[in-house]
Amino acid sequence: MSIIERAGLAVLHRLNPETAHGLALRGLRAGLVPLPGPVTSDRLRTKLAGLDLPNPVGLAAGFDKNAEALAQLTRAGFGFVEVGAATPRPQSGNARPRLFRLDQDRAVINRFGFNNDGMQAIGARLARRPREGVIGLNLGANKDSKDRRTDFAQVLAHCGESLDFATVNVSSPNTENLRDLQGKAALADLLGGVIEARDALECPIPIFLKIAPDLSEGALSDIAEVARQSGIAAIIATNTTLARDGLHGPHRDEAGGLSGAPLFDRSTRVLAQLSLLTEGRIPLIGVGGISSAEDAYAKIGAGASAVQLYTALVYDGLGLAARIAHGLDDLLERDGFANVAQAVGSTRLEWT
Repeated sequence: MSIIERAGLAVLHRLNPETAHGLALRGLRAGLVPLPGPVTSDRLRTKLAGLDLPNPVGLAAGFDKNAEALAQLTRAGFGFVEVGAATPRPQSGNARPRLFRLDQDRAVINRFGFNNDGMQAIGARLARRPREGVIGLNLGANKDSKDRRTDFAQVLAHCGESLDFATVNVSSPNTENLRDLQGKAALADLLGGVIEARDALECPIPIFLKIAPDLSEGALSDIAEVARQSGIAAIIATNTTLARDGLHGPHRDEAGGLSGAPLFDRSTRVLAQLSLLTEGRIPLIGVGGISSAEDAYAKIGAGASAVQLYTALVYDGLGLAARIAHGLDDLLERDGFANVAQAVGSTRLEWT
């Protein structure tokens, strides 16, 4: 981490977390954050659901909820970028405070509740996106929606022509009853509507599904079956957790989803189980607690074709993406892998 990045983080950590995040985004858009440009090599280049990635290290949804820093993020060393979540109508989300740092645990608890500018504003920004880079959108539903199935499809229909992929997010713990959509029948119905909207696009794109880490083995099996039958292109494992085991500090019992280092083992075990259940037929994206090249490599070994991160940026800065990608390249070379794809699932049994 550079001296400038370290100093910037020290200043931001003196502020309210949500205020600090807003300032970080403004600084990024203003050109105050050094950007490394694309990070790639023969070992790092890979395919994910038909998408050509310069490296397998992606930005998870939530960092840029409203697609305000697309040009900058595509030059920040990520192999792909996911923005959102976007809902049909703008919504303010849950009451503040709703974002909490757990510094001792290198973690964050949030209960935002899909606060965003809505698909009209976000879609307009996506339409002006840079042509380079792989950009996707996390699809959400309005809190007061009477038909959430329609909400997901509506956002995709409106924004889909500007995207490389879209993610169905039924795993946020901060919208009441949203996780109920992970049930077998409800999920099949929801995905059917989204796939129908996808097929109506002039250029159909891959659809990903993001799941929670707090699922039983039976629920995971149901999700794997529905994913296979629905034509989902990849599964993102996982979103934040409701678990609170072994946390420290004054905010450890705040309501919301926990992300960061404490989620790593839980999410990686779910990833490995899902890899076994899908028998490698559906690409997986590993998310949860990644803060180093070693963490990313462990997710790939457990079955991930690519990874995403977000919370670690709070503690290590935006330059972390490039550092992880470079470190991953070194680890692949050390172990004799010619490319990322060869390493996928290589240590899966250690996590099951």
